[in-house]
Amino acid sequence: MTVLRAVDVHKTHRRGQERVHALRGVSLEVHPGEVVLLLGRSGSGKTTLLNCLLGWETPDSGTVSVPGAAEPAAASWRTVAVVPQRFGLLEELSLADNVTVPARLAGVDRPREAALATLADLGLGHLADRSPDEVSLGEQQRTALARALVVRPAFLVADEPTARLDEETSTRVLALLRDRYAAAGTGVLLAGHDPLAVAIADRVVRLSDGVLLP
Repeated sequence: MTVLRAVDVHKTHRRGQERVHALRGVSLEVHPGEVVLLLGRSGSGKTTLLNCLLGWETPDSGTVSVPGAAEPAAASWRTVAVVPQRFGLLEELSLADNVTVPARLAGVDRPREAALATLADLGLGHLADRSPDEVSLGEQQRTALARALVVRPAFLVADEPTARLDEETSTRVLALLRDRYAAAGTGVLLAGHDPLAVAIADRVVRLSDGVLLP
């Protein structure tokens, strides 16, 4: 089985003259079709771990592997799609066009139709022609999620994907991730604090001071 994997990853940062140990020998796997919830307080090393998994940061030691890619940064969006805390939507494009772009680049059949269907699944169909600055932050967050999901990725990495959503919407989004995408084989790694995510996760792991707790 192909997995998104970190093995014995160490990472330090410099803060002035101080060396901060962000990760201390972290090993983590996410399997296809599995929903993993990564919990950790601010400063626990959660974001650093995600950055290492995505190739946005390079570990000091240890290995990170992504299926079908020589290194994480080289993985295609169809292999590992990302929902970052900063949504990164293109302001000059409509919500539909923001979601259509990765679909087209990934070779999805009928990319605009796929984009509209994904937005509708997330309760955004009626806003498809609006620009990001014409919708709420919660609606922008769901658009960023639609942008990741439209390509049907092998793995989804989402950093606090329900942070801007109310309880009802969060429940709907998390159920969609579990029942539609994980059920079809997408491995899902969620990072955050949402207690609703605990109920849908196959596995919960906790990071504290750069160490995964048993």
